[in-house]
Amino acid sequence: MQCRHCNAPVTLTLIDLGTAPPSNAYLSAEQLNSPETWLPLRVLVCESCWLAQTEDMADASLYFDGEYAYFSGFSRTWLDHSRRYVTAMIDRFGLTNSSHVVEVAANDGSLLQFVRDAGISCLGVEPTASTAAAARAKGLSIVQDFFSTALARQLVAAGRPADLMAANNVLAHVPNINDFTAAFAILLSPEGVATFEFPHLLRLLEETQFDTIYHEHFSYLSLTAVTSIFRRAGLSVFDVEELPTHGGSLRVFAQRTDSGSRPTSASVSRILMTEQQAGLKSRTAYTGFQRRAEQVKHEFLEFLVNARRSGKKVAAYGAAAKGNTLLNFAGVRPELISCVADRNPAKRGKWLPGSRIPIIDYRPLESIRPDYIVILPWNIRQEVIQQLATLADTGCGFVTAVPRLEVFIPRKWGRVA
Repeated sequence: MQCRHCNAPVTLTLIDLGTAPPSNAYLSAEQLNSPETWLPLRVLVCESCWLAQTEDMADASLYFDGEYAYFSGFSRTWLDHSRRYVTAMIDRFGLTNSSHVVEVAANDGSLLQFVRDAGISCLGVEPTASTAAAARAKGLSIVQDFFSTALARQLVAAGRPADLMAANNVLAHVPNINDFTAAFAILLSPEGVATFEFPHLLRLLEETQFDTIYHEHFSYLSLTAVTSIFRRAGLSVFDVEELPTHGGSLRVFAQRTDSGSRPTSASVSRILMTEQQAGLKSRTAYTGFQRRAEQVKHEFLEFLVNARRSGKKVAAYGAAAKGNTLLNFAGVRPELISCVADRNPAKRGKWLPGSRIPIIDYRPLESIRPDYIVILPWNIRQEVIQQLATLADTGCGFVTAVPRLEVFIPRKWGRVA
């Protein structure tokens, strides 16, 4: 395999999760009688540019099809994050009604709606038909396509360049990361700013967040690797912030190398040094990750098996992609987790890929009365427990498996967290 950024040979294995179906390929009733596509899921690390990357097994269109079921607007935590982001960017960069904002991977318009509501011209780029339609239903302008240098040139020719470009949780999803990032340098105005948010590889390693790994994620990013990728694309990193989202993320601020004039903040060199001290530029940080992931799997399975032996009912919450990685790596099936509840109607009435656990509305959980609920999107645990407060008051236990097995029983502590 060759590195998708620098083309160097890649041989260092971070983790091998066996095989798994695409994590957002939820099954209809008709599809239950058909075979699924299972692909090897292995991550390697380039020892030249230190980009961690999934082996290419299929074209991106397999993962991002017309029935793509991830809609960001169903998470209150993410909506609040998006609202704060828009307010902060308007204040920091002095955006006005004469400015123009472009969001790449706009999804269902959860972020872009706040830009529109602030009276600022905006455009979204979103390749998946299902989420693009949801964004248009909000009255937003959406270009339904994958972002690329070719598309960026078309947009520049058809209108005006962007004063701000937002790319939240998409940089890891692109197979051609060089062309993708170069497109930002084309579409940005001379003094424009692009921001990128992505889960931080350092946090993934330190917290054994192996469930963040699935086929839609082609890359697992450090500031070290991103700085190299951006340099080649004609972008310069001038600031970086650490965020709590998705178990620990970075928000990287970039400008055009040829025209941007913003000074580089001290946080850039600080985080680069933190990564180097943690061993991200050597084999040090990557050894032992496989063993730690397997330990998480074994502890999770032991809990589920013991619960079944004790006659306890176990359900799950959140038909999340990261949950599918955990369930399929652990070999969990419906006899161990009877159902998974989700607020997204695009997922309800379907089955999880691989494990084939049925997806239901979250409200019937009150009649099912499970003894435990496994929260698969562990990064929004507090939001889930508050949403299921009625169950929490009955003594139901809430379980997360990553980065370690934790069972939280709110009634035992006299509160709903």
